[in-house]
This record gives sequence, structure tokens and C-alpha cells, in this order.
Amino acid sequence: MNIVNVHQRRLEATPAQVAELMASLGSPDDKLWPPGWPRIRFDRPLVPGAVGGHGPIGYVVTAYTPGESIRFRFTEPRGFNGWHSFTVLGATDQDCVLEHRIEMQTEGRATLLWELVIRHLHNALVEDALSQAQRAVGNKPLVVPWPVKVRLLRRLLPAGKSKPRAVPGNAGAR
Repeated sequence: MNIVNVHQRRLEATPAQVAELMASLGSPDDKLWPPGWPRIRFDRPLVPGAVGGHGPIGYVVTAYTPGESIRFRFTEPRGFNGWHSFTVLGATDQDCVLEHRIEMQTEGRATLLWELVIRHLHNALVEDALSQAQRAVGNKPLVVPWPVKVRLLRRLLPAGKSKPRAVPGNAGAR
């Protein structure tokens, strides 16, 4: 199955702020990854060849241009053939769009896994990451409530047992 999955969010931020945000990914001071989700980890700093992932999703960094883009090639689960990325689009001195994109082909059981489970969790996680990015650069975050299916999957799956994050100014949104 051919999959293209895109999420975007406008950030009112300088290029330096966005570069710092992206560079922190997977570090102890991660400003991009949302709390309450399986932590993203890498075996070294963000450089091509760094191996990492989160939960059952594994990948390797294939390209990194600080402040512009980070691209990862999937290594797990089996049957996820493709990549995902964070890219800064239309940057000016005052704002930009931060985009997360997946382009992949799934095969076999991975197609069912994507359709029934991972797609839903992925969409919620990326929307939370984009809200986290807005918060980190001092913007008011647009918080997208989790659909019922995401709340149910997080209760049922071992990796989803972590507490949902507190969202300042959005009590009851989750």
C-alpha cells in the first residue's frame, strides 16, 4: 500500500529558534518530542547514520541539514519501506511551517498494522509534537484532541500506558 501522510503547523519563530528545536530531537533536553509518548532515542547525536526510534518504530537518520530538515529511513517494523521527515518550509525571519511527512510502501502484515493501529497513534503523536513545537518557541499551541480510537489504543497497548501529558490552558481537551 502506498502511504503519504503529511502534518504541518505554522510557527512564529526565528530560524535560530527552529534550528534549536530540531537539533534537540532525541536529546535529554528535547523540545520537539511530546511528553506522554514513548520517548524518541538515538544511539548518537543527530547525524546521518544515527540509529534510533520510538516504541516499535525504528529508523536511521539519512540526512540532516540543521534548521532545515531531518530525514529518517524506516528499519522497523518489517514491511515499512520508506521514510519520514521533519522539514521547515517557507522560512522567513519571523515564521515558518514545520512539516512532518511520511512516504512509504507497506507490505504484508505491516499494511494491516498501519491501517488498524499505527496510523491513528502516529497522527495523534505528530499533532502533539507540532503543538509541543509551538509551545517551545513561545506560541499558543493548537491542541488537537485525541480521537476515541487513539484513547482506546493507548489504554490497550503496553507502550500507551504512559500518562497523557498535561496541556497548559487546555484542561479537559484530552
